[in-house]
Amino acid sequence: MKVVCTSKLIEFSDEDLSAYDGLDVDFQVIDGSSEEAILAGAADADALIVVVEEISRTVIEGLERCQAIGRCGIGFDTVDLDAATGRGIWVSNVPDANYREVAVHAIALTLAVQRRLPALDAGMRATGWADWAVPGVHRPDVQTFGLYGLGRIGRRVAEIAGSLGYTVIGHDPAVGQADVESLDIELVGSEELLARSDVLSLHVPLLESTRNVIDRAALARMKPGAVLVNVSRGGLVDEVALADALRSGHLFGAGIDVFDAEPVDPGNPLLSCESAILTPHAAHWSEESLAELKRKVVEESARILRGEAPRSPVNRLPSAAARAQRSTGASK
Repeated sequence: MKVVCTSKLIEFSDEDLSAYDGLDVDFQVIDGSSEEAILAGAADADALIVVVEEISRTVIEGLERCQAIGRCGIGFDTVDLDAATGRGIWVSNVPDANYREVAVHAIALTLAVQRRLPALDAGMRATGWADWAVPGVHRPDVQTFGLYGLGRIGRRVAEIAGSLGYTVIGHDPAVGQADVESLDIELVGSEELLARSDVLSLHVPLLESTRNVIDRAALARMKPGAVLVNVSRGGLVDEVALADALRSGHLFGAGIDVFDAEPVDPGNPLLSCESAILTPHAAHWSEESLAELKRKVVEESARILRGEAPRSPVNRLPSAAARAQRSTGASK
């Protein structure tokens, strides 16, 4: 069997690949920077492991015998799920390897923005001291921390924010109050979330329904002086509108780890916003999370290659019996 990783960003050791023991796997790493490059190296692959590469319909239709596409991370917006499902290919992700790191990063960005740490640091380096009486800095226990999305990451952020003293509110149509009762989160509508949040932290996947969900109109409805934090996907936010909201002073600041185009174009207006703290899609990172991520993405593809269903599928395929019945019917 042939398994191809479409990125050279991550190195896999023999130990990382131990889940393939007994499967006679030929594991290869290619530069998947284009559709052509992926198909040149992986058209005959039985499974793909992808990091940041786009696995489009064109790529999927060119895969001759692929059974599994494993996303080395949480998000799966770079994989055409409809195309994969139509070809009978499982798509899986690793939802639990780095959620703690992402949650901590969201809180770190929040505190760094609210405490104006970059400005204080710059002042110290420039003059040996700095004006520490920064206006607009408040205690967490007089502020409301809003979460858009209450999955694994959002709930972990809620736990940390609550422990710091923030009042936590959240919006997620898929979650009921009973689901978050232990976390002391008040569920609210989307409009109330925008209006009440002193910090608005985004934790939803990038879908057609969520693209630019924080647009110019939504930013205008946010509480004056609020902070926006995005560690999810850059496409959730209209970056030009956000830059305007920061420059006008409508928002106190922003902590942004993800961008609509990565690497960021030099002309991105957020780069010139002093009240924004920007990090290079680094929220997921720790040495421990990387080790767990590699192990689990390999385990998922090995599971599928052995004829089992993945533990963390992001698409749904018919059961083996249903597929066999459909195949038999088609051959009659």
